[in-house]
Amino acid sequence: MSTPAEYFEGMYAGRSDPWHLQERWYEHRKYALTVGSLPRPRFRRAFEPACSVGQLTRLLAQRCDEVVAADRVESAVATARRRTADLSHVAVSRLTVPQEWPEGTFDLIVLSELLYYFDGRRLDELLSRATASLDAGGTLVTVHWNHPVQEHLYTGAQLAERLSREPGLVLDVDHTEEDFVLQTFSRVLPGEDPPLSPAGFEGLL
Repeated sequence: MSTPAEYFEGMYAGRSDPWHLQERWYEHRKYALTVGSLPRPRFRRAFEPACSVGQLTRLLAQRCDEVVAADRVESAVATARRRTADLSHVAVSRLTVPQEWPEGTFDLIVLSELLYYFDGRRLDELLSRATASLDAGGTLVTVHWNHPVQEHLYTGAQLAERLSREPGLVLDVDHTEEDFVLQTFSRVLPGEDPPLSPAGFEGLL
């Protein structure tokens, strides 16, 4: 079974940042690598489910014309809204993915520390919805803790293996450390070529 909602509500009960995302060097470094892995300098519209307190959201906002962020826990949404109140192009809402999904398409979707909470059926549904809502040539980023945790159904390495089988996604970046796995994918439609690499995009090839 997917991790129940009560687990997340309990984590945030009386704590605005239960995973200490705003203070840990580990998290700051991981977020910097996540943003550094993006293949383009600017994106039209990004979706970040499980945004928690908005730490990564603020970094994504520097690279995107619009950011749609969401979390299933109301107190996390409230914190993320406060932390991004000065950013008019960022909207934070309460959503439970994959059942609920924002309208429209995106050229960037970031799934950070999220996928290991879903059982096989829900994981399949989430990845299908993410891929379907990506523009052709759009970027999907995944980054996940790579150690066993009681509440996690997969490690980062196990999720990487699952993602390798998702139709329509082509792997661009594969960064594996002892602690986490970071990957970026492009959505490629049948009969189309993958997007240019960053060097190709800059005319260096």
